[in-house]
Amino acid sequence: MCGLTGIIAFTEEGKKHLTNIGAATNTLKKRGPDAEGFYRNGNIALGHRRLSIIDTSDSAAQPFTDVSGRFTIVFNGEIFNYKELRKNLESKGIQFKSKSDTEVLLYLFISEKEKCLSLLDGEFAFAIYDTHSNELFIARDRLGIKPLYYYLDKDALIFGSEMKALITAGIPKKIDTASLEMYLHLNYIPAPYSIFEDVFKLDAGTFLFVSKNGELKKTAYYSLPELKEKKYITDYEKAQKKLAELLEHAVQQRMIADVPLGTFLSGGIDSSIITAIASKHTKNLNTFSIGYADEPLFDESEFAELVAKKHKTNHTTFKLTNEDLYANLHQVLDYIDEPFADSSALAVNILSMHTKKHVTVSLSGDGADELFAGYNKHAAELKARNGGFKANLVAAALPLLKRLPKSRNNATGNKIRQLEKFAEGMKLSPKERYWQWARWSGFKKEDIFTENFLSKNHKNSDFQDRKKSLLKNIDTDFNSVLLTDMQLVLENDMLVKVDRMSMSQSLEVRVPFLDHKIVDFAFSLPANFKIDGANRKKIVKDTFKDLLPEELYNRRKQGFEVPLLKWFQTDLKSMITNDLLSDKFIADQNIFNSQEIKKLKTQLFSSNPNDAVEKVWAIIIFQYWWKKYLSE
Repeated sequence: MCGLTGIIAFTEEGKKHLTNIGAATNTLKKRGPDAEGFYRNGNIALGHRRLSIIDTSDSAAQPFTDVSGRFTIVFNGEIFNYKELRKNLESKGIQFKSKSDTEVLLYLFISEKEKCLSLLDGEFAFAIYDTHSNELFIARDRLGIKPLYYYLDKDALIFGSEMKALITAGIPKKIDTASLEMYLHLNYIPAPYSIFEDVFKLDAGTFLFVSKNGELKKTAYYSLPELKEKKYITDYEKAQKKLAELLEHAVQQRMIADVPLGTFLSGGIDSSIITAIASKHTKNLNTFSIGYADEPLFDESEFAELVAKKHKTNHTTFKLTNEDLYANLHQVLDYIDEPFADSSALAVNILSMHTKKHVTVSLSGDGADELFAGYNKHAAELKARNGGFKANLVAAALPLLKRLPKSRNNATGNKIRQLEKFAEGMKLSPKERYWQWARWSGFKKEDIFTENFLSKNHKNSDFQDRKKSLLKNIDTDFNSVLLTDMQLVLENDMLVKVDRMSMSQSLEVRVPFLDHKIVDFAFSLPANFKIDGANRKKIVKDTFKDLLPEELYNRRKQGFEVPLLKWFQTDLKSMITNDLLSDKFIADQNIFNSQEIKKLKTQLFSSNPNDAVEKVWAIIIFQYWWKKYLSE
């Protein structure tokens, strides 16, 4: 993986941005610590930071220009079938000077133009400049595994792997109010929007042509399967066999590297399956997991060690204390260049930091939960749709549940929290229930709108239109929930978290479950192959059961929760009261309603903080970001 950025100017005013290409590229140094390169030609400037994975020699350095000098590419990612594609190009007479997938991708584009995208198996974002037409081509992989931001006005197009590159290149920085409201609800900002007006994330499975006069043509070349009137596979045994074949191939492809490789091994089903398959294709596979010394409720390291023992991997467990997590906090806050409040990013960052000491590439199990219904919320949704005595009893108990103490950090409090959330959801339509269960920060609709949590200057946006678009696919087919998870949660939360935190440590993470052939196959399966009253990820567990220790099947899924309340009451209390949420800062900033912030602080430091913890965390993340990038 690497970092890329670029500027194409359409006017003399736009050319002023070109001088910033060096500084913009340098912001991506952690994405690519091994080398830096630039391309400049008239009204275009491209920058690249390299993390050397395939062909680590200088002959594969970027920006990479073809032998004619006409086409130049900057590329972030990996093309896993590049050897097969190379053979086909060689049969047409093309000669290569490197062994890299970068050069293969460039010549494939020269040969096929945008049609090349359908031939690629990989995770990528790249840009190719054509000196003859003075046209820029930009594309992103099918599932949005690799990031790409862009800004466009009448003077220039500015793009990059991360927002910080665009900021340094000189884009305007005006907060998009609908994006802020989305963030307060979800803890992240869904594509194609960003925190800034006129800055967009290129949609997954989409490419752009940018002409010399600034005309932009955006086209989708891939989309997740349509579900309406879909004819599903009906043979469960054949489906298991097909899944096994597809995942075996996907893992094997993603083990291609000229640097040390390992796997993340959490102790859950998905990473354990990836590890089991990978261990068949290499000796002494390196595997890595983290345990939580101070939070035994969330510590799954013993299950990871069972898998490592079964498959004879070279396993390392990093036992973290709460002090370790806190010590890592400011590193994460400093790297985030757009508000993003998934607190589990702290653990991913630390895991990546320790893993990088041993390998440069790691495989992970991300994507399986969204594809095959692996989350607690999926089991809850199935119960809500099916109803029944138990579900109706919980719904009737909502008034009692509201009065009971709740906490994410102990088993009883967390169960009460889940039951209350379920009971509230039972009263909603499927779309509204999904939206409420997608909520992480604690902010509900009434918090943001009815109680005027935001100041008058940051309201009256198109939030509702965006929400409607995000929920458009949800219907009576349970697969529609998983499809929405893929488009919303996976692309904008899970993949962002893994990409940013791993790349902040210069570690490449590959995700076999998100091979597009597996994704297409998953949506050819009926929902009952994935989830029923007794099982989540049913077909995944049944298909790979022989590869895993029996103990993995006899426990509940338990996600990790950062001990935020402890921090707010101790180490972070001064930051809250005297800095980021101080009365003066809130008033001067004029984004949040001062009275509502005061109420929130009072609740946070009371004997029953409830969801104030998640709300404060989301605001702290935003405030820290705002102070760093907007307070000049």
